[in-house]
Amino acid sequence: MPRFTHFHNYHTSSTTITMSGVMPFMVESVVRLVMGLLTRPTSTITTLLYYSNLLPRNLNLERLVQHEFIDPPNYLFHFIINVLRCF
Repeated sequence: MPRFTHFHNYHTSSTTITMSGVMPFMVESVVRLVMGLLTRPTSTITTLLYYSNLLPRNLNLERLVQHEFIDPPNYLFHFIINVLRCF
């Protein structure tokens, strides 16, 4: 019986280490999205809709698109874009 308990504790600590390795990336992505929504809400929403192909191609609207939001480490932004593409 002690062997099973030891294995269970090892598995739990391994999962914790894996989650703690992923959390900084997600926290940074959430902070970038929230800061974009707080400081430039119109540009952030327009960029989400533009890259989701839900915004008509219009020069006036394309001026609001902020291409720096599409940087590769912005995981949450990419996730939201991919979900919006389903509609």
